[in-house]
Amino acid sequence: MKKVLSLILVALLPMLANAYDAKIDGIYYNFSGDKATVTYQRYDYPNYFSDYSGSVVIPESVTYNGKTYSVTSIGVGAFSGCSDLTSITIPNSVTSIGDGTFNDCSGLTSITIPNTVTSIGGYAFQDCSSLQYNEYSNAYYLGNKENPCIILIKSKNTDITICDINASCKFIYYAAFRDCSRLTSITIPNRVTSIGSNAFYGCKGLTSVTIPEGVASIERYTFYNCSGLTSITIPNSVTSIGESAFDGTAWFNNQPNGLVYAGRVAYKYRDKGIMPSETEITIQDGTIGIADGAFSACSGLTSITIPNSVINIGSSAFLGCSGLTSVSIPNSVANIGGSAFKDCNGLTSITISNRVNSISYAIFEDCI
Repeated sequence: MKKVLSLILVALLPMLANAYDAKIDGIYYNFSGDKATVTYQRYDYPNYFSDYSGSVVIPESVTYNGKTYSVTSIGVGAFSGCSDLTSITIPNSVTSIGDGTFNDCSGLTSITIPNTVTSIGGYAFQDCSSLQYNEYSNAYYLGNKENPCIILIKSKNTDITICDINASCKFIYYAAFRDCSRLTSITIPNRVTSIGSNAFYGCKGLTSVTIPEGVASIERYTFYNCSGLTSITIPNSVTSIGESAFDGTAWFNNQPNGLVYAGRVAYKYRDKGIMPSETEITIQDGTIGIADGAFSACSGLTSITIPNSVINIGSSAFLGCSGLTSVSIPNSVANIGGSAFKDCNGLTSITISNRVNSISYAIFEDCI
């Protein structure tokens, strides 16, 4: 019994150990090469813990054991749960902020983030109840009026009606507008290249969305349950659409039975989970992507013809299509997502494009 307890304690040590390499002027750091990441004090599963409080000013560089490191990032959960933290200044040397970095910093009223930051993780400012939105906009921007950051984090979900995202924004991160039920209009700038998962989940007040040319990917559940959304414009630049990205919208619910297209992507078979009315389907020429889960659970599908224009086959695209016996993937296809043909237990033959340079996880799992 003592041996078992000892083994458990040894297993728990990484969860209880200090997460930092050094503490300098009250800030915890990890070092790699010549770069430093601001981090947390310790990690006790499933929570991060640190003693940051008051006003914190992160320097551009720190010196430790005679070596100088440039502070380039703020790590996952670094300030999570620091309810006594009131303000933080981030230097121009920082380019990325991790997931949940300021989660539950309820006392945080001021934050200065430079334009050098180009990557911000999901839920980075979740439950920061004291942060104020800018008076010139109905949205929370990372930065200030004089020097706005390029990334949008969260809209004010109680009374927002129209929001213009900062024109220099490149990404809309996941859950950025989730459940903003009063959001009625959104302008997505031309520089945006991807829209993250759950970004507009549950925005029931949205009625129309125009996605600009240049957006390449729309991730899973992006517009899920936007029940008032009747009009969606998707550009030819979009090659991949995540699972259920438009499910629950009026636009999708009003589509006829059969294969629904979103721009040039084969989005989903309308009767997902029910045998398709057609057992043999030919995807229309000019289609460049097959969305995640497009034919998932279509057990009655026996034949699929994929045109030479398709370059991307999404994750779980044909998951559970037990009626398929053979598939020919054209040479135009470069990417095949995980679990694409999982549980296709009738599949006996498949031809894979010469352009495919990697096989994702579980693509042919249980293809007996």
